[in-house]
Amino acid sequence: MGMDGKTVKERRLLLTLLVCLVLGGVLTAAALGSSRGAAPHHAAAGAPPAADDFVDISDVPAGPHQDPPPAGPDASTGTVTADCGRNEEAHYNEDNLVVSPGLTGGAHHTHAYVGNLATRAASTDTELAAAPTTCKNGDRSTYYWPVLRRTDRPATRPYEKAAGHGNTGEILLPAGVRLEFRGNPVGKVVPMPRFLRAMTGDAVAFTAGRDADVRARWGCSGSPDRYTTRYPVCPKGDLLTRTLVFPGCWNGLDTANETRTHLLFAAPNGVCPTGTFAVPELRLSLAYDVPPGTPIALDSFAEQRHSPLTDHAMFVNVMTDGQMAAVVACLNEGRRC
Repeated sequence: MGMDGKTVKERRLLLTLLVCLVLGGVLTAAALGSSRGAAPHHAAAGAPPAADDFVDISDVPAGPHQDPPPAGPDASTGTVTADCGRNEEAHYNEDNLVVSPGLTGGAHHTHAYVGNLATRAASTDTELAAAPTTCKNGDRSTYYWPVLRRTDRPATRPYEKAAGHGNTGEILLPAGVRLEFRGNPVGKVVPMPRFLRAMTGDAVAFTAGRDADVRARWGCSGSPDRYTTRYPVCPKGDLLTRTLVFPGCWNGLDTANETRTHLLFAAPNGVCPTGTFAVPELRLSLAYDVPPGTPIALDSFAEQRHSPLTDHAMFVNVMTDGQMAAVVACLNEGRRC
């Protein structure tokens, strides 16, 4: 009888331990679910953005955030603005010449382009140099980014249906696209080499669980001092904005984007990392007419679940030496061109 009582006690102890382990696992999963890597999404890959991906712009603190430091005595304070249209030509594909050259459909989401009209995964430097361009100044460079969609409207055009992987809905044509090159707040800039490849942002930021390469700056046209890494809910009459700044410090050697070490960002004080030289800094700004409450989603890899953190853009410099020299002179002389 004593042995049977001991057995019962042992079984009860084992059952208690098992319950504790199960509860502990549930609590651990809940804690992980509340972390950045899992929240705010709990749906399957490719699902629409979650409610927590959106923020009312009035709830975003105002402030200088990432504004450049004051210009020093040797600063290159000029600006050069290029008008390359809004992609009225409907130049779209799922390629990424900068990140995955030669791999057709390698992006698994749709990119929109301005500038060089021949840009695709297989484009050669020779083809780019001879292609037509949408830029009014004759710049054959290519500028591109993932499209933004209205998910409450169906995809009806072939290029809207091509990406798959959960990227669905009507592609929004920007109301405005601004391409601006800026100088360096510390010193003069040197020319970019022709066919330099550049990228900004992190297309896998959601699953990577890190913010080091996140460059998304979302905002509203009526609140230029407020921006966020989430989708902003703008008041009626405002345009939704996306701003992506490219690195402006080149190592003087490489033009490919294989390791993303040939182009680096300057320190907060504007000083380029050791072994790099300041080059014209590209700032890409997009604006969209999105009525309040409209469901939107950035094209992304399926597992990134349309997170606004994953916003990114690419650039290939195809300016002639003369065109680049004119940009550098304008920046270094402090002019607006």
